[in-house]
Amino acid sequence: MKILITGGAGFIGSHLAEKLLEEGHQVYVIDDLSTGSIENIEHLKKRKGFHYVIDTIMNSPVLAELIDKCDTVFHLAAAVGVMLIVESPVRTIETNVKGTEEVLKHANKKNKKVIIASTSEVYGKSSQKLFSEDGDLVLGSTTKGRWSYACSKALDEFLGLAYWKEKELPVVVVRFFNIVGPKQTGRYGMVIPRFVKQALQNKPITIFGDGKQSRCFTHVKDAVEALVKINQIKDVVGEVINLGNDEEVSIEDLARKIKKVTGSKSEIQYISYDEAYEEGFEDMMRRAPDLTKIKRLIGFSPKYSLDDIIKDVIAHYKGY
Repeated sequence: MKILITGGAGFIGSHLAEKLLEEGHQVYVIDDLSTGSIENIEHLKKRKGFHYVIDTIMNSPVLAELIDKCDTVFHLAAAVGVMLIVESPVRTIETNVKGTEEVLKHANKKNKKVIIASTSEVYGKSSQKLFSEDGDLVLGSTTKGRWSYACSKALDEFLGLAYWKEKELPVVVVRFFNIVGPKQTGRYGMVIPRFVKQALQNKPITIFGDGKQSRCFTHVKDAVEALVKINQIKDVVGEVINLGNDEEVSIEDLARKIKKVTGSKSEIQYISYDEAYEEGFEDMMRRAPDLTKIKRLIGFSPKYSLDDIIKDVIAHYKGY
């Protein structure tokens, strides 16, 4: 197959490109390098079947030509990371909503399958014990900038599913739960690479909030394997699917674990959300996925544990 990855020079996109090339597909990548990096795809440039364009998906003629060439679009291009969302809410909303509009508009002309990368952030302040795909989305006030990302991605989902229902465009929505691994940057607040980098440098490991909030982390290898399978199965069209790991850990325990594994002399420091992000910042205490649907649809079960993720991120930062 010929496959287009928007945001293909990003962390997840570059891993997905590598996996698809290994399986014999032709891969086309478009990325404006706003949050991605050319270094992520440097090793792929000489691979047979790999093509890349450094441009924005807002460049309609370029995007249309790429979509015309391909059978499937993995739409991963987005503004991501809590820090970026707080600092650049206009960019977040416009990149996510307008970018998805462009992808769906051009894919619809030739009825090309689109797999939209969404996020567990859309669940907002939901109090579900496990977040299930048909559960309510509970977003905070519009005066709280951090919810702009969740809202923009929810709108992406609504738009994608509307194209499926009204125009029969084959669309799948995949909600990522904290995908982590080698090549991920901590620049925009991603917690594991940030903690690992701080620990290796014996700098204070900074926890935002009281550290009691818990998360589930997914190895990028598990994520890309699931995405490849989702693309292979017809029964998933029109579905919203959680993609994650249900091994839960508090951020406080995560910091301690990383400190221990690295043998770091770092102190663990607590910084208020107001100081770390913005006044009145809101966070969720828990965010754990219900994986029933993805297990039923593609037989998904995570192969990599949190310990595996931490080990691989440490090795990446040490240059192994």
